[in-house]
Amino acid sequence: MSGAASYLARRAAQKERVRILYRRALKDTLNWAVHRHLFYPDADALRERFDANKNVEDIETIDRMIADGEAQHNKWRHPDPYIVPWAPGGSKFTRNPTPPSGIEIVYDYGREDH
Repeated sequence: MSGAASYLARRAAQKERVRILYRRALKDTLNWAVHRHLFYPDADALRERFDANKNVEDIETIDRMIADGEAQHNKWRHPDPYIVPWAPGGSKFTRNPTPPSGIEIVYDYGREDH
């Protein structure tokens, strides 16, 4: 029973690695082809590459294919990936940081209490 359990655990880990690799590669494809009309054919080609090997059953072959895919992804990763402006590393990230403690901001815009 432990052999079957370890087999299932290894297969689950492989599926997770493939899922992560596919998502990373898909996001990186968008870095290379910023416009959607250029991105869709590249995304379809990427999906076809993954689908072509989805019926492989040998665990060692799958591990080798995952390692080759990760190496190829690392080799062809975009050197300057697109970062959403308000995300960490983006051009607008912490553009308006929170004020230091002790400073009070009043948002009444000229409406004084009488």
